[in-house]
Amino acid sequence: MLEGKRIAVVVPARDEGARVGAVCRTMPAFVDHIVVVDDASGDATAARAREADPRVEVVRHARNRGVGAALVTGYQCALARGADVVAVMAGDGQMAPAELERVVRPVVTGAADYVKGERLTHREVRRRVPAVRYWGLRALAPLARLATGVAVTDSQCGYTAASRAALEAIELAALWPRYGYPNDLLARLALAGQRIVEVPVSPLYHGGKSGLRPRHFAVMLGLILRGALRRVDRALGGGRPPA
Repeated sequence: MLEGKRIAVVVPARDEGARVGAVCRTMPAFVDHIVVVDDASGDATAARAREADPRVEVVRHARNRGVGAALVTGYQCALARGADVVAVMAGDGQMAPAELERVVRPVVTGAADYVKGERLTHREVRRRVPAVRYWGLRALAPLARLATGVAVTDSQCGYTAASRAALEAIELAALWPRYGYPNDLLARLALAGQRIVEVPVSPLYHGGKSGLRPRHFAVMLGLILRGALRRVDRALGGGRPPA
């Protein structure tokens, strides 16, 4: 626990057998429960996670459903296990465990409902982050700010923490299931009136080539637009926002 709050960490992973064990083993001692969601891996991801730490629970998808769907499964499991705060750390080792307390603390203390990591002001961001990804992140952030009304600098960062109340305030099952889910989640939480803050985290990447593709950029733009339409609908007093 951390200051009396039960902390869970969701680790979405697909074919991360080489790295997920280290992610789990290096979780800080204050973490009570680690939910590794194996999104239909073809390697030993589940086995490496189970043997890494006794706090680990592995939930496996029989078919690949996407990182957003894995996140929903993990959130639901963590809430069912009694978590007060649920953080997310990817199974690829690109989020520093030493920074987890910084990410969860604003939620633990009640200063925020949802915390996002922010990588773009780090002094070595240009050296560590592939150029395509860096400029993509830079381009999407102002659009996300306009769409959600939240002053975010790094809208795509997946290193996050949420309170139980924040996760219960939105329809988790409706979250976008694949790449680009941070935009949908951010928009839904903002629309639900949750307090959202950023904290600085380190940009960590294995290798220099970005996996960001034009189709991903298009999906993210679409999700940002959808979030903006929900916000406009709410402001105009419309009915139920689109799913």
